[in-house]
Amino acid sequence: MSTPVPAPAAPVFIGPEQTGAVGRGQISVLWSLGDRARDLDADVVRLAPGASIGEHAEEGFGVLFTVLTGAGELRTPDAAWQLAPGALAWLPAGITRCVDAGEKGLVYTTSHRRRPAPGTGPADGSDAGEPVCLLDRVCPECGRLAAERDARYCARCGTPLANAAA
Repeated sequence: MSTPVPAPAAPVFIGPEQTGAVGRGQISVLWSLGDRARDLDADVVRLAPGASIGEHAEEGFGVLFTVLTGAGELRTPDAAWQLAPGALAWLPAGITRCVDAGEKGLVYTTSHRRRPAPGTGPADGSDAGEPVCLLDRVCPECGRLAAERDARYCARCGTPLANAAA
């Protein structure tokens, strides 16, 4: 007996009116892929001018990073790359990195294999470490990355974090 193949989901198109949105705070997720049947996670992230996403690494997944607008810098322990529209980076699992926006801000996409639903653990049953996207731990007001997985408020400015509602 063969395994049924799920019907393909509807394609998604996001125009520049959405990816170029101003957003709120220093770091904004302008769009996320939301189809429950997806096999991919994807986000459009906006960093305000001068904002940064601090050092972090994804142990369980590699990430494809593509710049849409603006400029900035992507740093790993071994190198730094200037970011401009059209720049693309493959960041293998385990690579520590930081992202800094330039004086006009930065809008980029990230895409990676879908992470398990909250509370279900890693798909392979192992302890895969941190989730691939740490944006729920980045303060939307000052841009500080919370070191604790269960942080509910920014230790620097007191702003509630996105994971505080979880």
